[in-house]
Amino acid sequence: MTLMNPERAMTPLRKAAEAAEDASGLRAEIIRGVLMMSPTPRGKHAGIISDLYDQLRPALPSHLRPFQVASVPLPDDPDDYATPDLLICDAGFGESDEWLADPGDVEMVVEVVSKGNSTKDTRDMVAWYADAGIPTYLLVDPRDGTWTLYSVPRDGEYQARRHGLYGEDIEVPGLGVKVATGSLARYA
Repeated sequence: MTLMNPERAMTPLRKAAEAAEDASGLRAEIIRGVLMMSPTPRGKHAGIISDLYDQLRPALPSHLRPFQVASVPLPDDPDDYATPDLLICDAGFGESDEWLADPGDVEMVVEVVSKGNSTKDTRDMVAWYADAGIPTYLLVDPRDGTWTLYSVPRDGEYQARRHGLYGEDIEVPGLGVKVATGSLARYA
């Protein structure tokens, strides 16, 4: 596990993000220099995250672990960081006092599309996670019961994309993990 540089977290924009998060109770992220605030996931959204966590935790190799409410920075940027719904990285992260997981230690991120937020997860974050070099990005969309698995990041784009419907299992490349989607909730 790589430890993050503690000075990264001290920029004025990051301080503003922390203050906004503390004052509002919302989740803060800085994406491409823009402070974004998101509410805590609600019922079905949170349930999907829990279902995915429950499937992934026992199936992962022992050196990897899923984490909720953990953030990953954009390499070589003093401000940008994202907080995916689920992040899979080196298990040692759970023993650290860090709030940022080193992107080089992250194997996969998972985002569940919020009922009212279509472009952040489906467009903006695809490029952001590719720029960060995250090997695999799983996007679950309960609005229409679909999922998209992005992999092989290069030059700010994912080179491989697999799209499917709820009910079709997702085989995650590089992790040897299969995720069942048949019981995932859909928004009304």
